[in-house]
Parts: sequence; C-alpha cells; structure tokens
Amino acid sequence: MALPRSLAPLRHRPYAALWTGAFCSNIGTWMETVAVGILVTEVTGLAVWATLVAAAGFVPNAFLGPIGGALADRIPRRRMLLGATLVQTVLAGVLTTLAALDAAEPWAVTLIVLASGCAGALGFPSYQSMMPDLVPREELTAAAALGAAQWNLGRVVGPALAGLVIAAGGYEWAFAINTVSFIAVIIAIAPLRLPVPKPKEGESIPTAIKAGIGYAMRESGIRAVMAYLALNALLAAPFIGLVPAVAKKIFHEGRTGTSVLVTAQGIGAVLMALLLGGLAARFGNRRVVLGALTLLPAALVLYAIAPTLELAAVAIFAVGFLYLGCLSSFTTIAQLRAPPEMRGRIMSGLMVLLGTLYPLGLLTQGALADEIGERATTAGAAVILAAALFLVRTTRPGFDRDLGDIAPRADTAPIAATE
Repeated sequence: MALPRSLAPLRHRPYAALWTGAFCSNIGTWMETVAVGILVTEVTGLAVWATLVAAAGFVPNAFLGPIGGALADRIPRRRMLLGATLVQTVLAGVLTTLAALDAAEPWAVTLIVLASGCAGALGFPSYQSMMPDLVPREELTAAAALGAAQWNLGRVVGPALAGLVIAAGGYEWAFAINTVSFIAVIIAIAPLRLPVPKPKEGESIPTAIKAGIGYAMRESGIRAVMAYLALNALLAAPFIGLVPAVAKKIFHEGRTGTSVLVTAQGIGAVLMALLLGGLAARFGNRRVVLGALTLLPAALVLYAIAPTLELAAVAIFAVGFLYLGCLSSFTTIAQLRAPPEMRGRIMSGLMVLLGTLYPLGLLTQGALADEIGERATTAGAAVILAAALFLVRTTRPGFDRDLGDIAPRADTAPIAATE
C-alpha cells in the first residue's frame, strides 16, 4: 500500500531506521534534560542552576556549529555522527553512574552536559547534511517535516516519562534510559553507505568556514532563508521558552497549564509535519513558507490575548502548526540549494543562527515580560515580526524569489554508496 506523500520518506529503510533511532534518542535526551534540571535545583536549592545546566547543553551549538559543519564537508558523515553519538553515550553512562552512587554534584553534572552538548554540536551538521542522501529530492520537504515531528513528539513524551521514571526509580533510571536510547541511533547509523565528502585540497577549517559563509551570502535562496530564520528565531521562537511563565502567571496553572500548552503546541507541530509534504508538492516551498510566515504573527497575537487556558491552547496549537511549517521549510530549502560539498557548512550556519538568536530573544523577552507582562511581550514581538516581514518584502522586492523549488539535479534518487 502506498504511503501518503507526507510519510513517503519512511519507505526508504535507511531514513526510517535513522528517524526511529533519533526519536528514541530524543525521548531519552528530553528525559535527561528534565532530570538534570530537577536534580541540580534539588541539591542546591537554587533555580539558577537549572538555567545554567540548560545553557550548558545549548550554547555549544553557537560556537562549535561552524566547526561541525566544516568537518561534515571533509570527514565521512556517517563516521562523524557515529563518533559524536558514541561520545554522548559514554557521557550519559558516566552521569548514570554518578547518580547511582549519589555523587552527581551540580558542577560535575554541568560539565557532563556541556561536553555532551559539544559532541552534539559537532555531529548535528552531519546528521542534517545526510538527509538528501537518504531520500529523493522531491521527498526532502516531507523528510524534514517528519524530523521536526519526532523532535516535537519527543518533547511531549520525554518530560512526561521523566516524571514517572524519577518517581519510580530515581534520577539514575532516567539517565540510564537516555544512555540506552543512544544505542538506537548507533544501530541506525552503522550500516549507512553515504557519498564521501570531497573537500578542497589544502583548505584549512577556518578557510572552509569562511568559504561556507561566503557562499551562503552569495546564494540568494539561502540568504533569504537565513534572514527569515533570524527574524523567526529572535522574535517568534521565544514563545516556547515563555510557556511556563504564561501558564503560571497568567492562567495560574503551573504544571498543569504548562503541560496543556506544550502538548497543544506539539500536536500542532506534528499535524503540520503530516501535511507539509503534500502542501509543498501542491503549492511549492516558497508559497508554503511565506504563507506560514505571514500567518504566524497573527497566531502569536491570538495566543497572547487568549482570555482562558483553553483558548490559549487552541491558539498555541495554531502557533505550533505554523512555526513548524516555517522551520521545516527553512531546512528543506537550504538542503535543496546547498551543493553537496558545501551542505554541512550551510546547515551549520542555520544551526548557529538558531542557537545564538533564540537564547538572545528568549532572554530579552523574558526580561521584558517581567516588566510589562507576558501578554504584551509576546504580542509586541509578533507585531514587530509582522512589520519586519512587511518591510523586507516591500523595500526589497524579489529578495525571496529564490525560495521556490529548483530544478532537480542528477542526484534525484537516494544514493547508496561509497563510504
């Protein structure tokens, strides 16, 4: 039986195996994220430790992402991702052991999370870069959307499981499950056969990074993607991090409200993931991404002014739906337009933008929310986003014309191969 267009990438065994492994690992990662936050807060009695350990896992993306991208374009991507995953597996095992021995000091936990974040930042560009080698080009939009769907599903399932597992067996159980979850990724990666990168002879890593930046600035479609991603990360994405504050301060429903809003946003994102492949095939990537970008500020305003938790859940469902459409489309267009020998560096550029501007936007909007309230902050950011999009499109006509689909090249089928 033929699969719907949105699920078509799962017909390809390597992609299906990698998707499944990444989903298992993502659940484990979210379980660890929740567990370490609770652990360090419980041990120290200071909430600042939870933010510190969360930042330790996220910040390396901004600094090591470009190096990871350059390495993805010169070292076999399977080997690069396998090495990074093995390092993360060992570190998760160390954290499990420390927790089991009741020796998980906050400073040690933070250093382990930081090291794991560094390994992830070096390996993730290879993961993103190999997607066009696993599915045909016409299925790449659906593949990117399915990847985002598994991230959102993990974001919903992982924290819920973490609470149950910690209550039943303690922190070491949550860390042990995360350790085992990495094995699913290793099993999926090990048999892959991918094209071997062909780096320019004698090119250093700094020179390669500079060449990647230069190409991104010259290539009109990728340049537009990065501009729109920057606006999205700075102004729209912080709604994710502000959900607990909205639930507690506006609706006076701390844990329950946060769970409701996170789940509603995740369901909206998953629904878009299931529809995005068909929408892109029918209307084209350019129309889909511009439509989602245009509607996203309005959805954010509705979420900001919702008078009840129930209506806020409906609104954030729409926000999650549209935000996923933007993010997956950005990834797909960049993957399609980047030449294979430059793909790792281009994808790492997107990762650096998101890893830098999202925390900056979140810190800024968090500080503003303390002064003027969460509603005004989210609505104001949405209005600024809408105005910025309007200015870009009116003052720079044609700026985003190359967000559209491009003619297929010779490599339109999955490549088995050469590594």
